[in-house]
Amino acid sequence: SLMLAKAKEEWDQEIVDKQSEKERYLSERITPLHTSGLSLSQLQDLCRELHEKVEIVDEERYDIEAKCNHNTREIKDLKIKVLDLRGKFKRPPLRRVRVSADAMLRALLGSKH
Repeated sequence: SLMLAKAKEEWDQEIVDKQSEKERYLSERITPLHTSGLSLSQLQDLCRELHEKVEIVDEERYDIEAKCNHNTREIKDLKIKVLDLRGKFKRPPLRRVRVSADAMLRALLGSKH
């Protein structure tokens, strides 16, 4: 029970830490938009600029997703190749060896008997 309480406390702290890290990161990366007092042409320019940024980020996201899918397919293909290679390994045929009953008992029980 004490361990569960400690684990829950650490979990809650981790959630708070992640949220604060996210807020810090977003505050560094995203500047607040000040649209008050801008003319129509300035607002349109701002919209075009933001749209260009969104397109660039979307292209990067698509490229990363395509690369990730390619890597996933490659890993899957390599796993299949490994399984195929394991299956192609032939075991050498074992030769039958004739052993007398006395020799077998000696081998199993030791040479003292």
